[in-house]
Amino acid sequence: MFNHAAAGRQNVVCVVGTRPEAIKMAPIVRALRDQPWARCRLVFTAQHRDLAGPIFDFFGIAPDVDLDVMRPGQSLPDLSNRLLVAVHQTLQRERPDCVIAQGDTTSVLAAALASYMLGVPFAHVEAGLRTHRLDAPFPEEANRVAAGHLASHHFAPTTDARDNLLREGVAPGSVHVTGNTGIDALRFAADRDVPLGVGPKADARFVLVTVHRRENLGEPLLRICEGVRRLRASHPDVEILWPLHPNPGVEPIVRRELGGVDGVHLVPPLGYGPFVTAMKRAALILSDSGGVQEEATALRTPLMVLRRVSERGEAVRSGAATLVGDDPAEIERQAARKLARARRLGRADGFATTFGDGFAAARIVSVLREQLCVEAPSAVGV
Repeated sequence: MFNHAAAGRQNVVCVVGTRPEAIKMAPIVRALRDQPWARCRLVFTAQHRDLAGPIFDFFGIAPDVDLDVMRPGQSLPDLSNRLLVAVHQTLQRERPDCVIAQGDTTSVLAAALASYMLGVPFAHVEAGLRTHRLDAPFPEEANRVAAGHLASHHFAPTTDARDNLLREGVAPGSVHVTGNTGIDALRFAADRDVPLGVGPKADARFVLVTVHRRENLGEPLLRICEGVRRLRASHPDVEILWPLHPNPGVEPIVRRELGGVDGVHLVPPLGYGPFVTAMKRAALILSDSGGVQEEATALRTPLMVLRRVSERGEAVRSGAATLVGDDPAEIERQAARKLARARRLGRADGFATTFGDGFAAARIVSVLREQLCVEAPSAVGV
């Protein structure tokens, strides 16, 4: 472990690789950079260079180190190897007192492993999410389980996540329920009310669709497209807004299947501000994203999860989200039911706090200060 206590500041390295990580780590980076006890360094693996860059700009932060790990046609083992070596070498140079990463990507697993190999405490943000199936989602479930067992500090977003960790034998004193930093970011963006700028007109009723997970590539994606086609045909008054993930297994297939369908808007990925506006305005969301499950629940927008299992059971139990998988008939049936209910009842006002109250980053920074500082300042705002 590299200790900088004598210098009066703790060196904290935040590792970010993808767009969702950039969103959920931004509140922590911003909070750490306001602390006199911390020296915060942001390491970007650049797994989502084009998608994450605008997120950094939106939140007013910038990476200090760019690992540039992506290569054309790179396999998951190749990426994993490059990430581990690159993160390990970077941590050797940065000499951190603590490493922080969020979620369940290959970047997170590499950060956890590299920290372990160097004897540096690893702090896992959004710790404890579980589907209890290592193949769903793949490889994310395995990544977060492994990272969780290498972590020294576990920042669980909910009591469900905390309980998962305790059942796995994680030391209770290392687990802290903080809420999800994604809700911090969501509130920041929602307050800005950035114009949507694409797709349906301002007064149009529309369904927002996002798909990106590995398990939905190939035949499942074709089935989802068929479900969306049926939904549009049975509800001609409801348009479709689908920001397309640039993955070559997603964008060309969706354009081929739905590009000529009237009322279906296939658009490039939205910036975070416009995407939050889309979630706020949508009559219904169809998505396989984990973060969208939290965001839609907070915004009280009805959600259909295009997966068969979810690590966000709170959203399903509360009725905010419904698991529908990729069956076209089920997608159409559930969408019709939810759209009719939304038209009849409208949407409740205010934010739901199922996944947090918007102060998760402050709690995380407070815990880190207590754990890392030999003599914490008597008054430090978080």
